[in-house]
Amino acid sequence: MPTITIDGKDYDLDDLSKDAKAQIDSIVLCDRKLAELQSEAAIIQTARNAYVGALQELLPKDAAN
Repeated sequence: MPTITIDGKDYDLDDLSKDAKAQIDSIVLCDRKLAELQSEAAIIQTARNAYVGALQELLPKDAAN
């Protein structure tokens, strides 16, 4: 019987109501979307850093501060 642990307590999925299972499905969906967005944010941050580096190479080296 599959189980899920919530707040340190194990629950048999087969014993949960349909509404409780729907809430779990929604949580799983949210967790997946958050992971996807975090991955996208890392990709965007890496690209931004590359653009900053490229810009720094294009700026005059003797610019006044």
